Amino acid sequence: MSTTIRTNCPRDCYDGCGIVVELRDNAQPRVLGDPTHPVSRGRLCSKCAIAYNGVWQDSSARLTHPMRRVGKKGRAAFERISWDEALHEIASKLHRIIDTQGPEAVLHTHYSGTLSLIAYQFPNRFFNYLGASEVDPDSICNAAGHVAWHLLYGNSVMGFDPRTIKDASCLLVWGANPSHSAPHAHEYWLTEASAKIVVIDPLQTDTAKAADLHLQLRPGSDAALAFGLLHVLQSMGVFDSEFIDSCTVGADEIMPTIKRCDPQWTSEQTGVPIESIIEAARLYAAGPAMLWCGQALQRQPSGGNIMRSVGLLPAMTGNVGKPGTGFCYLNYTPAFAGIDLDALAGAELRAQAGKKISHMDLAPRLVDANEIKALFSWNTNPLASAPRQKELRAAFERENLFTVVVDCFPTDTTAYADMVLPAASFLEFDDMTFSYFHLHMGAQAKVSEPMGESLPNQEIFRRLAKAMGYTQAELFEDDTALLNNMMSQMNPGFDFDGLKQRGHFYITTEPLPMHAERVFETPSGKIEIASNKAQAMGLPRIPQATVDARPRDGRLRLLSPASKWRLNDSYGNDPHIIEQSGPATVHVSPNDARTANVKDGDKVRLRNDTGAIELIARIDPSLLDGTALSYKGRWPSLESNACNLNFVHTARKADMGDSTSVHATEVILEPV
Repeated sequence: MSTTIRTNCPRDCYDGCGIVVELRDNAQPRVLGDPTHPVSRGRLCSKCAIAYNGVWQDSSARLTHPMRRVGKKGRAAFERISWDEALHEIASKLHRIIDTQGPEAVLHTHYSGTLSLIAYQFPNRFFNYLGASEVDPDSICNAAGHVAWHLLYGNSVMGFDPRTIKDASCLLVWGANPSHSAPHAHEYWLTEASAKIVVIDPLQTDTAKAADLHLQLRPGSDAALAFGLLHVLQSMGVFDSEFIDSCTVGADEIMPTIKRCDPQWTSEQTGVPIESIIEAARLYAAGPAMLWCGQALQRQPSGGNIMRSVGLLPAMTGNVGKPGTGFCYLNYTPAFAGIDLDALAGAELRAQAGKKISHMDLAPRLVDANEIKALFSWNTNPLASAPRQKELRAAFERENLFTVVVDCFPTDTTAYADMVLPAASFLEFDDMTFSYFHLHMGAQAKVSEPMGESLPNQEIFRRLAKAMGYTQAELFEDDTALLNNMMSQMNPGFDFDGLKQRGHFYITTEPLPMHAERVFETPSGKIEIASNKAQAMGLPRIPQATVDARPRDGRLRLLSPASKWRLNDSYGNDPHIIEQSGPATVHVSPNDARTANVKDGDKVRLRNDTGAIELIARIDPSLLDGTALSYKGRWPSLESNACNLNFVHTARKADMGDSTSVHATEVILEPV
């Protein structure tokens, strides 16, 4: 006998897939795709299908009870303790730190280990009430792009509705790799679109291979290519003067730059053939046209300027606010649905704001024993994902840094904790999920009881608030009330039990017209091509047609995108995924391999001033000279050399948002 429960995937992914869990007598639950889901259509991606039926249901791999450190930090030596002991000890430590140095000496770091809304947002209530400092979550991922499109459009999380692709003649996919980061969008949405697909990417991804046209530009030359496309579009006479006059500010200031960026110059700067530049412009000019900018696009030193430059394409051609047009970085679907996310995170509880620290600065700031006295890590694994790993691990070894880690699994980060608190998995409590591309919401339905003594993130911080002696009602709001409130705010015509029966729902029956009113959330209410705000921030008033310098002294520019088998650092500990992935590799062009005296299959070293890592070389004719490719997502503790790519990640900040420019890391390749 078996029964089924509908739920949804809460991982950091564009797709937001539907899941059916089959409960079977005398067997572990079987996690399958939901055949009624409009995006995944009954399938799970390779990584989720393995991990959700593997390590996520393996009690021997999970954290199942609170633990206190008994050995040296980094050795993962712990003793089991009760929840009461753990919470009392944490509360006592926090009170002493707050009384002597203030709440800003408490730092918390978190990100997208789960994107189910309560588990992702509710713990912030505790830290907001406390007045703690925070590691800016987006600084490790996409902050530069958010800042850039706020300057240009006034909003970075209101993109196009993917359903409107039926009305488009062209889709420009710039710096996104759906084949790895949105596999069902790659498999269905893109392949079924009648629109011509143009991919702009330094790498020949599976999505690029399947596209109608691939522009393989040199890394860091995106802004130059954007201006080159604008030059051709202007020469074709497709600039929309009515839209420019009524809906933009500063277009006249950008015209001289557009004029000088002819195809010959653009080709020299980017490495893209002139005929491909003209063909891409021709396809976009046919209109209606859509622009999808991936998060990888802005992980460069001039990532913010690149986003402002690329974002000029819809602004100058009027591909905004009409069916089959628009631009997308992210869609924050819960906000469109009506959910008050500030209230969910307890923004109003923040009477005293602590410091905001970039991930790029985390290692040197943590080394300072006088600044940060306590660190909470929840929903993230910084000792796999953060830059400057060697320096960061030295900071985590500080005996006077009281470290609390909340996680489902023993990770590189839990090994350095003073206190480890076990988190429940998404299969073990009710919550709400969403896609940040497709406009649908989903139910996360409880399938089984939490393993051992593990608890959902939100319940852990409710109990900690009680141990601290706090009485603020918002710190203790239960899941049922939170879910009912979110359902009331969305008002879809059914309650949360109804949502669990349905599994998911689109927030609008018909495709949602974005920016149809042609009003933008900038100071002027228009698209600000020339920005006084940018100027006040010390940035150029208008986007610049710049190109990053080529790697120096024979170095290679290291690109580290998501792989087919891992989602950021999630699933890095599943044994079947480890087996499927094989050893860590670095792909280089034949010319770069010859220069370094490296053959396919050789053990090689990548090194720079930050650190070094050993990998297996793969000779890849599809790669541009001067570029190396190695996929992210490995846990150092599970690698033979105890390193991953973040041991060479130099933590250079992008031009906006104190954000990462990880894709500009330069390395020397040499045989071992």
